[in-house]
Amino acid sequence: MTAISGKNFIAGKRSATGSKTIQSLNATTGEALPFQFSQATTEEINQACEAAAEAARVFRKVSAKKRAEFLDAVAAEIEALGLDFVDTVCAETALPVARIQGEQKRTTGQLRLFAEVLRRGDFYGSRVDTGLPDRQPLPRTDLRQYKIGVGPVAVFGASNFPLAFSTAGGDTASAFAAGCPVVFKAHTGHMATSELVAGAITRAVEKLGLPAGVFSMIFGAGVGEQLVKHPGIKAVGFTGSLNGGRALCDMAAARKEPIPVFAEMSSINPVIILPGALAKRGDAIARELAGSVCMGAGQFCTNPGLVIGLQSAQYDQLLADLGQHLNAQAGQTMLNAGGLRSYVSGLEHLKGHSGVQHLAGQPQEGRQARAQLFKADARLLVESDPLLQEEVFGPTTVAVEVTDDAQLRAALLGLRGQLTATLIGESEDFDAFAWLVPLLEERVGRILVNGYPTGVEVCDAMVHGGPYPATSDARGTSVGTLAIDRWLRPVCYQNFPDEALPEPLKRANPLGIKRLVNGSVTQEPA
Repeated sequence: MTAISGKNFIAGKRSATGSKTIQSLNATTGEALPFQFSQATTEEINQACEAAAEAARVFRKVSAKKRAEFLDAVAAEIEALGLDFVDTVCAETALPVARIQGEQKRTTGQLRLFAEVLRRGDFYGSRVDTGLPDRQPLPRTDLRQYKIGVGPVAVFGASNFPLAFSTAGGDTASAFAAGCPVVFKAHTGHMATSELVAGAITRAVEKLGLPAGVFSMIFGAGVGEQLVKHPGIKAVGFTGSLNGGRALCDMAAARKEPIPVFAEMSSINPVIILPGALAKRGDAIARELAGSVCMGAGQFCTNPGLVIGLQSAQYDQLLADLGQHLNAQAGQTMLNAGGLRSYVSGLEHLKGHSGVQHLAGQPQEGRQARAQLFKADARLLVESDPLLQEEVFGPTTVAVEVTDDAQLRAALLGLRGQLTATLIGESEDFDAFAWLVPLLEERVGRILVNGYPTGVEVCDAMVHGGPYPATSDARGTSVGTLAIDRWLRPVCYQNFPDEALPEPLKRANPLGIKRLVNGSVTQEPA
């Protein structure tokens, strides 16, 4: 494995001009790892952004085929990182080897999926309206449209996925696919991991002969504001807290040239347990739900933080069973000390609320998170109580019991935007509660039936987004191939001669891509 230098990646070069360093820590013990990282200076941030702006003019024109080869090369370089790389990730995050190896495969799979998107060409969104010189009362000139990259993208690494939502994660992969250079801000919780992956990206850039400014990575606390406010940055990708995401959105909006921020921020992902399912398989639901709540120490964006059921003896029994499962859970080490502090603070806020009752869970003490179950008065949802809307990032969930369909409707209308909502039911439930689906469509980005929201498939159809505050822009997704659309904008070419048109719009359709031609989808020459 390549030695860890702790230096910033600035357009293909390593830089450490500042005097301040940040220590990497072992997530399990809290002890210092033998890695220190140089806090990026204002000069280094400017150099990275300026190099990205210069590279964007070239990278945007690089063929989709070559960009696909680049993504494949990044995937191959990440695969070549050995077992000592996995050991480093595990030390920094306390995540088990199997989880990291799985996440490594997900990361390379995402890169290769976007390579396939580039090869099939549908991301261009090509539209052609051929000229109608004889149209009356006025002729129509030839009009052709496709999408190009917006320019350099600032990407912020997430704490909970050190690979799949980090240096070469979905935001970076989709931005590269769109032809956008990336300036990446490494998360302080796994800086050594980020350096090793950044090295893999840099090697791929060099192998493909791309401009060095296609990728840079900076370390440091408090460097995000300079990055987002730099005029060379044209969009931002972020996964993290609501406060952090809102701060970035406000910074971006206050710029002389406002730019979009695609931030995934906060979600409690309600699970609605319907009566038919509860009567037939309440035991299994309690067991499965406990597994989802505790998976990965509850450190998933889609952790089920809210359980809703109709008042009944069966629902009372389900909560009792769920409490027993959570009581039996061993403590789990969280990703970092800051995450544990936030978790403990969230539990204290819930315990201190007059409308919330603690049902189950071992006392929270020491360095490990303990699973917890709370029960809240339904009126807190109906009245949109802020505390019940807040995500507690860890292995805990809040149960709500509603009296009837009317209160269920009112409670769901009181919810803020979410990434997911889950319906656990039988066929008769879906007939009786058909009204739930259109209501949930207004509130969430993904609706599940008889499954659990933890676990997000990376594919064409996936939506990992939702109305605010789940994300800052509900029209996008951070997982799945639609993620590329965040970094693209349309350009129209009017009355261009064929030789001057971009390749995807040429009349002979040399790339053979599907295009909307005069209202019909075709792969034939236009």
